[in-house]
Amino acid sequence: MNFKIQREALLKPLQTICGVVERRQTLPILSHVLLVSDGEQLNLTATDLEVEIIASTKTESATAGEITVPARKFLDICRTLPDDCHIDFKIDGERAILKAGKSRFTLSTLPAADFPNIDVAEEGKSFKITQNALKSLVDHTQFAMAQQDVRYYLNGLMLELADKKLRSVATDGHRLAMCEMTAEVDSIDAKQIILPRKGISELARLLDDENNDVEIEIGNNHIRLKFDSLIFTSKLIDGKFPDYQRVLPQNSDKNLVLNREIFRQALTRASILSNEKYRGIRLLMDSNTMRIVANNPEQEEAEEQIEIEYAYDALEIGFNVTYLLDALNAITTENINIALSDSNSSCLITAVGEMAADCRYVVMPMRL
Repeated sequence: MNFKIQREALLKPLQTICGVVERRQTLPILSHVLLVSDGEQLNLTATDLEVEIIASTKTESATAGEITVPARKFLDICRTLPDDCHIDFKIDGERAILKAGKSRFTLSTLPAADFPNIDVAEEGKSFKITQNALKSLVDHTQFAMAQQDVRYYLNGLMLELADKKLRSVATDGHRLAMCEMTAEVDSIDAKQIILPRKGISELARLLDDENNDVEIEIGNNHIRLKFDSLIFTSKLIDGKFPDYQRVLPQNSDKNLVLNREIFRQALTRASILSNEKYRGIRLLMDSNTMRIVANNPEQEEAEEQIEIEYAYDALEIGFNVTYLLDALNAITTENINIALSDSNSSCLITAVGEMAADCRYVVMPMRL
């Protein structure tokens, strides 16, 4: 196997797939990238056994063959070579030789036959959605995923196909983020799948704001997406996601419309003196005024006051300020609506105005 390729044509797909490669591997082959040439096209594959990314690029000249080389070293070599140079790659026994100008590198290899692939043999259900729509769903909800929770099904993002809609939901048990948008999935039965955190973080990195289609195939234990010159495959979390509809507050009797940026800045300033571990702040509302109060074990205190339209009974409620800020940062409209009931009930935060997706954020109260 050998090929000749321009540096930029190799560097971009290599950078795209190397995010999957973990620096510490139990299997040496997982630190390698699989190179497969058919004589015209070069396919590069990286995997950690949970997520797999295949990127394709055109070569200037090549012979068919396959081999694996150390991913990070291969990437660093390509990254540090001069712009617009041409790379000659060939196999010599159990070594790979790269030449570019007056530079020459010899890399170790492992057999391509030893490289693992995610088995996706069964036929899955498929549909299409635009890349920017899928990116919007992921970006507006992924922050609410749990981290290393014993309830493993919370350590990921749930995608639901139902009622001609694609819905994304994430929760860590203390807050919930849900977004949905119309999608052409009418021929598909209602279905829920849970993507692992690693898969979601890689997918968020790969997707961009282009309006081109993403072809999505869902199997029993995997999801595969095809877009641009990439094939992204992730295993699914085998578990039952909580009934998120029960978490959404239904009968809130207090609705506040706030300027998102004014509220966000006030929370950010108050959070400076909140307890570093619990991040608690109190919202005290009474007669068209909201006070935001934070204090910490050092007896330091911050107080912010903003004017609001509030004609209900006085209310004091505590929240984790990080959860509120995450929700506000995900919303892009000028104003937000906060629906409340009492000091022991969750609040529901929604956008006032048009957003790319219909998003709702639930934050549980804190006892302070």
